[in-house]
This record gives sequence, structure tokens and C-alpha cells, in this order.
Amino acid sequence: MTARRAVVAVDKFRGSATASEVVAGLTDALLRRGWTVDGLALGDGGEGSIEVVGGANRWTTVSNALGEPVEAGWRLDGRTAFIEMAAASGLAMVGGAEGNDPLSASTRGTGQLMADAVEQGAREIVVFLGGSATTDGGLGAIEALPNPERFREIDLVIACDVTTRFTDAATVFGPQKGASPAQIRMLTGRLERLVQIYHQRFGVDVGDIAGAGAAGGLAGGLLALGGRIEPGFDYLAERARLDELLEGADLVVTGEGRLDRTSFEGKVVGGVKRWAGSTPVLAVAGLVDMPDLPPGVEAVSLTETVGAAASWDDPVGSLDAAVEVGLSRLGLASD
Repeated sequence: MTARRAVVAVDKFRGSATASEVVAGLTDALLRRGWTVDGLALGDGGEGSIEVVGGANRWTTVSNALGEPVEAGWRLDGRTAFIEMAAASGLAMVGGAEGNDPLSASTRGTGQLMADAVEQGAREIVVFLGGSATTDGGLGAIEALPNPERFREIDLVIACDVTTRFTDAATVFGPQKGASPAQIRMLTGRLERLVQIYHQRFGVDVGDIAGAGAAGGLAGGLLALGGRIEPGFDYLAERARLDELLEGADLVVTGEGRLDRTSFEGKVVGGVKRWAGSTPVLAVAGLVDMPDLPPGVEAVSLTETVGAAASWDDPVGSLDAAVEVGLSRLGLASD
């Protein structure tokens, strides 16, 4: 009898397990039950996406969002550089919303990484957005470039799944970065002025482009330099050849730390479901907060399966029990 085949394609469990660790745990659980498995770590273009790319980090000393020096990792594959803006300009690096200064937070460090990548031979730069401390419209990044106009010669990819417009960035994302209502009004005014400045300098009207508000408007600044937005999940899935892995699969297993409505709005779980088509999908998450799942999706909560303490302290070790429950619910458990 031919063994059934599963594809494991998951995101990180934020704060408790990397995507690669979750892939390994789910793969082991399925192998023990007689399945053959193809596994890969995925991301949606936000924090942790660089892990999906593979390879070793290069390190550059840059400014974090508040101007302090930090060692930021990035990767170079041939002539393609992969940069996570959060590695230089992330909210976590300044102590979260409580430690942030929303008015002065700058993307300068991200621009420094881009400049170093070009200096080291990159002719394509992929910038993963997400987890930013900033709402500077990308001005800090542009000002950090020795010759911004040179980036017209660089293939600049902006990987994200946010559709927020440039001048809405402060209203949508400002509160989670520690901005008060008064600061949000000030930041919005800055962004409105930047629309005019970018149009005059680069000939690009970032105010009319969906997604330009991602990462506090960094996407808009990169668009002004000639960049293009690509959905983060689709970019990484295509790079990993997910479509080829899915051919003939009997089951697709995906997951993330918290499964809720937003999981199907540009994130990995929703992307995997979309790419999986009619193949059954098992979503494993630390916590499931979604009573009505899309057709073809079965979800298992680690919290409900093994308890909150175990799911947080040992999420990878908890995956075996979750797989057993999920396979049983789908009618795919071993006899």
C-alpha cells in the first residue's frame, strides 16, 4: 500500500518556536504515523521571513529606529539581497510600544542595509516589511542612501501583504507603535507632505498606491525609488516551489501561533489554503480563535489539546498530540 503524502508548510509560532522548528515537529509526528512528508518553512513577508530564504546571515552595524547602533543580519544569494526591515527598524528592538518614540522613529537603518547590499554587489533587493517601529514614510531609509536615484537601476521588491494606503499608515498602525492621538495627527500630516515631496522628486504618486502605507509608509518610500510591491506569501511560496510540492498531496498541514480571522487575510495559513485548492488542510495553532473555518480546513488548538502551559513552554513537543487529533477529525488516522 502506497504511503499517504503530506505537505507541511507553516509559519513561526511567534515568541515560542521558529517556522523551521514547527516544520520539524509536524514532520516527525506524521512520519511516526506512516506518512511521507515534504516540509518547508514559510512566511508572509513580515518578521521571520528571512529564515525561509535559507543561507547564512551577513551582518552590518546600522542604526535602530531610535538611532542606537545594532548588528542587523541580512542575506545575499548571488546578486539578490534579502533584508528584513524589522532587523534594523523593528519595534521589538526598541522595547516595544512602551520604549518607542513614534515621532522620531526612523527607517534609516533599513536604508543603511540597502546601501551595504548594493556595495556588496546586489542588483536585486527584496525588503520584507512588518514589525516596524516607524511611521516616517521611508524618508529615513531614503536619506541613508548615498545616491537614491541609483536605485532606479536596482530591482527592488517590496514584500508585504498589507493594503493600507500611505496617508492612513499612522491611523492604522500608529497605536500599536505607541503613538497617541495627537502624535497620530502629526504623523499623518508628515505623510501627507511626503506624498508631495516624493511626487516632486521621483515622479511617483505614492498616495494612490494600495499597500504604500505598509511598515509605516516605508513601502511608499521604496515605491518612490522605483520598487514594486509583491504579496509576501506568494513571493516566498513561489521561491520555494510550493505548487510543485502540492501536486498529488493527500493532506496539507499548516499553522501559526494564533489562528483567527486575520490568518486568512494575507498570512501564511490563508495563503496555504488558497494554494492547496481542494486538498484537505489541517491548521495547527497555539490558540484557535475562529469558530467558523473556511470549507476544507480543520483546526487544532495546542492550548485545548495539551493545555496552555504545555503549549507555550513546549510547543514543538505538543505537536504530536495535535496531529493525532487533527488526523482523527479528518478521518485520516492510522487504523
